Amino acid sequence: MGDSRAIGVFDSGLGGLTVAKRIMELMPEERIVYFGDTGRVPYGTKGVSTIKKYAVEDERFLISQNVKMIVAACGTVSAVAADTGKELPVPFVEVISHSVKDAVSVTKNKKIGVLGTPATIKSHAHKKLIEKLLPDALVIETAAPLLVSLAEEGWYTPDNEVARLTAEKYLDEMKSAGVDTIILGCTHFPVFKELFSRLLPDVILIDMGASAAKYIKDTLEKSGAVNTGGAGEHKFFASDKPVTFEKVVKIFLRDNGGDIKIDLVDVEKNEKSND
Repeated sequence: MGDSRAIGVFDSGLGGLTVAKRIMELMPEERIVYFGDTGRVPYGTKGVSTIKKYAVEDERFLISQNVKMIVAACGTVSAVAADTGKELPVPFVEVISHSVKDAVSVTKNKKIGVLGTPATIKSHAHKKLIEKLLPDALVIETAAPLLVSLAEEGWYTPDNEVARLTAEKYLDEMKSAGVDTIILGCTHFPVFKELFSRLLPDVILIDMGASAAKYIKDTLEKSGAVNTGGAGEHKFFASDKPVTFEKVVKIFLRDNGGDIKIDLVDVEKNEKSND
């Protein structure tokens, strides 16, 4: 049967491109419609009601693009606003539960770290699910807001002293506790994987995008909704174009980006027009 419609992916900014990248790698036949709310980023420092309002607007924009599935490629939305996806006319995928399941399946000593935005860590979403699946687990949660800014500046490589010192500070408690697995609970954080691995060489790093991509592939295959009509063009939208826009896109998409076109859209205006 198949379904040639695109997969909708949204994030508070451009970090969710790391999730889109994983989907592209695992399912090259699928098209992506991506929306990054760059005009209102970050979500991770805002209140729950505001995050939910933004998530609903982002979701409705993607629905207007006739997508077959919506992926909240945002740790913050997945942590505190996943309930906004319940009433959607298409399947909704968050990025927390799948990464937690992967972490629980690979940990040997039941000591798991969670690195995320302040809102994600405050929600304890990862911790609650880990403890449900692995009651005797030790979970170390750390908010790492500065890593978001460093990622967007391109300061994430092992030889960048600012990135190294910042990462060492954030990972210190996890290192002392002896965690053997860390969930990268923000879509910006996969760019730091090489640096984190240098600092904690024996620790398994869980990429939320990779975990979600495996679930998405399995879901589409089981429902017969895989695109069988050949690969089409991806579409990228954003709510603002900051001065570092092109640089950030290249950071998060790496080899999958090329010379992509990103259209600007006002989701608040789109929301009002749908009322």
